[in-house]
Amino acid sequence: MKNNIPTVKLGIISVSRDCFIISLSEKRRKAIVESYAKKGGSIYECLTTVENEQDMLKAVAEVKEAQCNALVVFLGNFGPETPETLIAKEFSGPVMYVAAAEETGDDLINGRGDAYCGMLNCSYNLGLRKLKAVIPEYPVGTADDIADMMADFVPVARAIIGLNSLKIITFGPRPQDFFACNAPIKALYDLGVEVQENSELDLLVSYRAHANDSRIAEIAKDMADELGLGNQYPDLLPRMAQFELTLLDWAEQNRGAKEYVAFADKCWPAFPKEFGFEPCYVNSRLASRGIPVACEVDIYGALSEYLGACITGEAVTLLDINNSVPADMYEQEIKGKYDYTLQDTFMGFHCGNTPFCKLSKGAVKYQLIQNRLLENGGTPDFTRGTLEGDIAPGEITFFRLQSAADTTLHAYIAQGEVLPVATRSFGGIGIFAIPEMKRFYRHVLIAKRYPHHGAVAFGHVGKALYTLFDYLGIEDISFNQPSSMLYKGENPFC
Repeated sequence: MKNNIPTVKLGIISVSRDCFIISLSEKRRKAIVESYAKKGGSIYECLTTVENEQDMLKAVAEVKEAQCNALVVFLGNFGPETPETLIAKEFSGPVMYVAAAEETGDDLINGRGDAYCGMLNCSYNLGLRKLKAVIPEYPVGTADDIADMMADFVPVARAIIGLNSLKIITFGPRPQDFFACNAPIKALYDLGVEVQENSELDLLVSYRAHANDSRIAEIAKDMADELGLGNQYPDLLPRMAQFELTLLDWAEQNRGAKEYVAFADKCWPAFPKEFGFEPCYVNSRLASRGIPVACEVDIYGALSEYLGACITGEAVTLLDINNSVPADMYEQEIKGKYDYTLQDTFMGFHCGNTPFCKLSKGAVKYQLIQNRLLENGGTPDFTRGTLEGDIAPGEITFFRLQSAADTTLHAYIAQGEVLPVATRSFGGIGIFAIPEMKRFYRHVLIAKRYPHHGAVAFGHVGKALYTLFDYLGIEDISFNQPSSMLYKGENPFC
């Protein structure tokens, strides 16, 4: 399956109040396009400047004909309130509104556009019409400023486009002892996401139908090439290649009216014995191609992963917020080397679903815990198939979009890093450090009833995620607050 992450084709429409000089808006639009191109961006410049509703219809038709799927509406001067906001209604994709700053104190007669004022009325009219739009933190700027705003808008637009045409495919009931993964799915329908729930038996039947598929050998070779010295079980590759083909074919045959897919699959305890392996490595390979496969039928985990993949354009992962870092390890490996307290650190872990490209060194191994449970701790056979190794150090964003029991959506975002410290443990695992994690853990993750799974984007993308969640209308967006900022309900005497 190819192109599971949307490609954004950006367009720009400038607007002009008819009592202002139209050439001012056009000149400023041209400067933005030139600046964006110099920064490496590509944008379609609509040559119709909107002064009235007829202009609006013509301009929207022009950008649609150019196959734009995201749009910047630029107030080069005060702007016409009704036509400029109707652009967001008539255009089918995400829209960002920005406004021109005045350029020089030497030209404040004919060269003054008053877009600073116009942006207020624009926002007011968007609200009256209940139209969604992205408005940057400070939406007024020079050509270079707005070019930077557009660069920030692209990943957000990519996520919005992806979300609007996403189907999450699940296999198996959500695990009995993982109630946190049993969030109601109504909120997904409210977002426009489709959900197709299937039985593990459906997946098993399809897997068996792929036996002796002529493509298995090619996929197995690709796995061997990727793993290199980490290919510890060559005999296992054909089984896993057969499963990879099963998922990819299922996606192609079941996406229906949607364009993009993500999976949320049951992976234990019945899976390994019946399929003959653990699915983790295959799940990691799909995630590396922008097709997240969330563990333990975590539907909102799959959703979060997919949004992270759209924002970054790269592989993401889903991890348990798993265990504390031992004090002796902290004293030996972290204290004095990195500016974190012991309570700022924790270990993020899953059996082996993190893509190979995000590990310092990876290898296919076996699931130690399930080997104890299902194979009595003996020589591993069907509990093999995890992708294990320490997660590569670097910046990360831990986040999740989740439905509460009352079907309202909530989200959290916390930026931090994976430390270059050996974990000395098993699975796909890393030592994470997030400023003020102790308080975030207690007053967000615990207090707001979040599950143990969190999505991980490799980079600091909190700004884009916050913009996205705000656009989606999420009223409760939590973050790791600094020590000077108390959480609601936090004891001020601690």
